[in-house]
Amino acid sequence: MNAVAKTSQQMGAVTERDLMDTLKNSLYPGASDAAVHMVIGYCRAAGLDVMKKPVHIVPIWSKAAGGMIDTVMPGIALYRIEAARTGQYLGKSEPEFGPVRTMKLGGRDVRFPEWCKVTVKRLVAGHVCEFPAMEFWLENYATAKKDTDAPNAMWAKRSFGQLAKCAEAQALRMAFPELTGGTNTNDEMEGKTFAEPVDVTPQPTQTRQLQREERPVDHIQWFKSRLANCPDTRGVEALQTNWSKTQDKAMQVGRPIPDDTIEAVQDLIADRYGELVQQEQQQAAENAAVDLEEMPA
Repeated sequence: MNAVAKTSQQMGAVTERDLMDTLKNSLYPGASDAAVHMVIGYCRAAGLDVMKKPVHIVPIWSKAAGGMIDTVMPGIALYRIEAARTGQYLGKSEPEFGPVRTMKLGGRDVRFPEWCKVTVKRLVAGHVCEFPAMEFWLENYATAKKDTDAPNAMWAKRSFGQLAKCAEAQALRMAFPELTGGTNTNDEMEGKTFAEPVDVTPQPTQTRQLQREERPVDHIQWFKSRLANCPDTRGVEALQTNWSKTQDKAMQVGRPIPDDTIEAVQDLIADRYGELVQQEQQQAAENAAVDLEEMPA
């Protein structure tokens, strides 16, 4: 029997138990049998090579279960592999980061980039198309525990790298929706809470109160800070665009932003925009006056 045939026969003889032990001792150390079994089932159903670790085991808090449950999530590597296999993936831009901020989270100062932007290129009908995506650190970071707003060790240590992967994942979803669908990567879902089935009985006051308690981001204070640092109307317009995207994303994951918060932020944006318009008009008038003074008689 030649070596190739012998190797194939040996690999075919590997039992499910052997495969699970190998995965638990190498790619998924510390994982339970049930979690690794889910990984194997996911990869088999999707036709993926489990030994290349295309998916991750992510513990996510579930109110229904009353604790953390293991969930299988695709990794950014799987997004990249599937995009490359199309032959239409033309690469991505280097991550572009916003200003670095320092905020007290969980009783300690945390330093992080405000946002990250990544653009993915795809060949569509013979044309090079760009798909930019901007993600905000405060809307993506994973908390250390469900009852704290402090980031976990990875997001505290790699605040730039983690956010860059989230922005790239969003850009890849926009460029290759037929491959990524409505899935999220492990970096985006780590530290999040599963949305539970919604009771259709009208209880607006109770529902809004629960949403406020679950939401870790104070949008009003966040926008107050950002708007105060906007130097011109273009910056305000960019914030308005991102605010609309944030509302859409919150609605998609079943955690809509309360109406009073939306109204308050819109008022802040409108007020700041009006102030900057007046400043720009005043500056233009002053510049025109200077030009007239310098004009020879």
